[in-house]
Amino acid sequence: MSMKLDILVIGAHADDAEIGMSGTIAKQAAAGYKVGIIDLTEAELSSNGNVELRKEEAAAASQVLGLSYRSNLGLPDRGLAATPDNVAVVTAAIRSCSPGIVFAPYWEDRHPDHIAASKLVEEAVFNAKLRRYMPEIPSIPAPDLYFYFINDWRTPDLLVDVTGFYPLKEQALACYRSQFGQAAAPGEDVAPTPLNQGYVERVKARDALLGQRKLIPYAEGFAVKSPYLIELFGSSST
Repeated sequence: MSMKLDILVIGAHADDAEIGMSGTIAKQAAAGYKVGIIDLTEAELSSNGNVELRKEEAAAASQVLGLSYRSNLGLPDRGLAATPDNVAVVTAAIRSCSPGIVFAPYWEDRHPDHIAASKLVEEAVFNAKLRRYMPEIPSIPAPDLYFYFINDWRTPDLLVDVTGFYPLKEQALACYRSQFGQAAAPGEDVAPTPLNQGYVERVKARDALLGQRKLIPYAEGFAVKSPYLIELFGSSST
């Protein structure tokens, strides 16, 4: 399937994009931009839930956020090294969406898959513009690349005010009950993980702390590796 997206967000697992930047996704979608998410794996090794349930949860979250597109590449969970085969799969997916902007997980994180996904996406974004690489799939202009925070974070290079869209972020995260919820009934097989031990509350606290930098209730932060260009400095950049 080929389609033209304005913004493509890529994560190792369904829920990564929602943790890091679902307020921004919802805000951009509401403004009329075509936003899509690609989940690299089916999260088949997750301690809780299962592949089918995770897909249902991702579909529900996609509806909350107003996504134009979502797909899952089915790469192996815990196997996201930037091998030639993996880079080719992700490059083809990026070309099929032809985005102007790509978001990838921040390159430092407690989860090795998030680190691997960051490197894999960076390699694929570079290759997507090379017309002699996989010439059977037309190359695209190089998308801008930004990085969103999942677990670990630093002082961001960019902040987006997501205050008005924070209820949608909370709704999107609530779709992933298998990951963030406790056992709903006696005997339900739910293993304790960092995600179901107050994790959503910590995400909310992080976003509030980022917002405090600009005296707003909630913000999501992003990192860049290359300088970004603006036309003018004005009141919005102070």
